[in-house]
Amino acid sequence: MAQTTGFTVWLTGMSGTGKSTMAAYIAARLRQVDRNVEILDENELRDDLWQGLGDSKDERNTIVRRLGYVAGLLTRNNVAVLVPSVSPYKAGREDNRRTIGRYIEVYVDCPTEKLIERDSTGRYKKALSGEIPNFIGITEPYEPPASAEVVIHSDVESVEDGAGKIFQSLLDLGYVTVEELKIITGKKMKAQPPTKTEVTRVSSAPKSGKAAPAAKAAPAAKAAPAAKAAASAGKGAKARPAARAARVAKPAAKKAAAPKRKAR
Repeated sequence: MAQTTGFTVWLTGMSGTGKSTMAAYIAARLRQVDRNVEILDENELRDDLWQGLGDSKDERNTIVRRLGYVAGLLTRNNVAVLVPSVSPYKAGREDNRRTIGRYIEVYVDCPTEKLIERDSTGRYKKALSGEIPNFIGITEPYEPPASAEVVIHSDVESVEDGAGKIFQSLLDLGYVTVEELKIITGKKMKAQPPTKTEVTRVSSAPKSGKAAPAAKAAPAAKAAPAAKAAASAGKGAKARPAARAARVAKPAAKKAAAPKRKAR
């Protein structure tokens, strides 16, 4: 049986980070080299694939599974599939990775403050005021990947720069050829050993009308011993990255309790 030439590029990230724009850009260039391409945009397929489903965690996982199922079918049939989807939960994305096989994950990141600032729909502000419940990244968690084949910071990187990272990853994994990318980019790109990028970016948190309750600050006199105890108890242990909602919904601490954090 001949090796398939299909693959899936799964673009995850909070609403408004630029996933659909990036998918359209990549698709247009893959078509230049006669690739069969399909975009499975969750915003466009809602009525066809999951009409009537709500915003609970289980329902969101069902949406991601359905997108993954269709992407897998297309991938097996030599189609380059681009899936711009918030897909907020790691487990659902990893299930699709295992099922599809020829798969790269692209994390499109942007500070929440910037998303609110450039949101033309006003949905972020409505979520912050409580008008939209279960909004990912505000009142519901977004779980960023611990590592991904590609990480794009859309607040500081152009679409062209982000696409270059995706094309390099596709080349490294053998999903596209040097000749194809020379036509697409005008450059002779060289394959590198496939790698994943650790996700380290943390966005600062705006104030939310429905914030999760903050932990009480320890008295100043007890702060040093507590820190010392934590250090000895947790030596060598890595802290788990917090879900995005915890960073977003947490109210600002009082000046006396903690030093100010600079907005990023």
